[in-house]
Amino acid sequence: MSRTAPLASTAPAPAEPLSAAIARHAIATPFDRLPESATSAAITVALDTLAVAWAGTTAPGAVETRDHALDQGGKPEAEIWGHGARLPAASAAFVNGVAAAALDYDTVNIAAVVHSDIVVLPAVLAVAQREHASGRDFLAALTLGNDIAGRLARTTTAHSGWFYTSIHGIFAAAAASARLLGLSERQTVDALGIALSSVGGTQQPMAERSLTKRLQSAFAAEAGVRAALLAQRGISGPAGSIDGRFGLYALYEAGDPAPFHDRLGERFENDRFAFKKFPTCACGHAPTQAALDLAADHAIDPDEITAIRIALTPYSHRLVGAPFAPDPNPQVTAQFSVQYQVASALLRRRLGLAELEESAVRDPRIAALVARSSVEIRDEPGVNRLLPAEVTVVTARRGAFTRKVALLPGSPEAPLSDAELREKFADATGRGLRPLDPAARDRLHRRLTGIARLGDVADLFTGLQDSQRRDPQGDRA
Repeated sequence: MSRTAPLASTAPAPAEPLSAAIARHAIATPFDRLPESATSAAITVALDTLAVAWAGTTAPGAVETRDHALDQGGKPEAEIWGHGARLPAASAAFVNGVAAAALDYDTVNIAAVVHSDIVVLPAVLAVAQREHASGRDFLAALTLGNDIAGRLARTTTAHSGWFYTSIHGIFAAAAASARLLGLSERQTVDALGIALSSVGGTQQPMAERSLTKRLQSAFAAEAGVRAALLAQRGISGPAGSIDGRFGLYALYEAGDPAPFHDRLGERFENDRFAFKKFPTCACGHAPTQAALDLAADHAIDPDEITAIRIALTPYSHRLVGAPFAPDPNPQVTAQFSVQYQVASALLRRRLGLAELEESAVRDPRIAALVARSSVEIRDEPGVNRLLPAEVTVVTARRGAFTRKVALLPGSPEAPLSDAELREKFADATGRGLRPLDPAARDRLHRRLTGIARLGDVADLFTGLQDSQRRDPQGDRA
């Protein structure tokens, strides 16, 4: 019987595995060496992630996974966001990670197309609470974890269908957790090696619009925490987890490590995030904005529309271009159907959390507009794999109107205003399992904004709804 040829190149291995550089960056970068712009951006991203997770605590998938984890129980180390119970750190990272991903309203590193914070924040906050870490130490781990995830995702040179958030986020979660646990460089390399055995996550759940999509990044958060905890106990892992003969690049997605090293320690990925304007897959944001612009600029009456033509990049079409089919998961369908998103924009002049409700997705008026829609692939140069997008609306008497969008709403090139971000935070934290009243929302916002002054991250959620409790940062809330 003939043997299969090696999957990896037989070229000489680099003098140092990439995992060593990741480990040093994660554990040896002093807080004082982190630019204020990077830590400030990390806080802004965390505010957004925590808010959408708060709203996501009642979303399909989040409820069931939380109940499962609570049934399993365990040592009360880290808090379930918006619930209050505590679980072992890895379990809390999983539950909170599902909530953070559930509404698809989370930030995305637009250059790398990776949703790093829904992996990194649940992981590092859980470990920080377990270790009673200071806010300063937590912020350093968060900043570096998101930087590592973005850098790793940018090294990818093939796009075969793996979910970048999971396959890169797990290493970032492991490295950032290792920092909070005080691991050595060798132990951190071990943690990355342990994480390799848990790498997973593909775009198939998006293609089939299943609830598993909401779990993949949470699996990565959980496994990253567990990898660091196992390394702390002396479990060894392979050093070639990324660029070894059977590492990430060889068996998952081919990659070139050069982008990871580019200005490492000088430029950070934290300022490359897009803050989602709509609670849907980012691949549908440009066409949604195009539809909103068309409706506003031309006062389009939905009843006069005879056809809607949507043009997407090949990458975006793969994720949101499939036919609209609400069953069996209408909310996930809405998040991954550009036909629904454009129809909602034209019919309602909006696409927010209310438009994810089942009744909104099954609205017969939406079905009528979708029936007049078509989606095509158009491969042309853009600033990234999501852009540009174009929408044409054909009317019965006034002809056709077309709008092309080449900048992603909420991206650094087309940012949301501070007022819009604060409104999103208030709206999202006012929803979910335990909606926060305005005073509590402001209290949480202040605590996160001033996280570097917090003595113990385990106190982050203490007394949020109680105006008589003293704020753990020292000021009356």
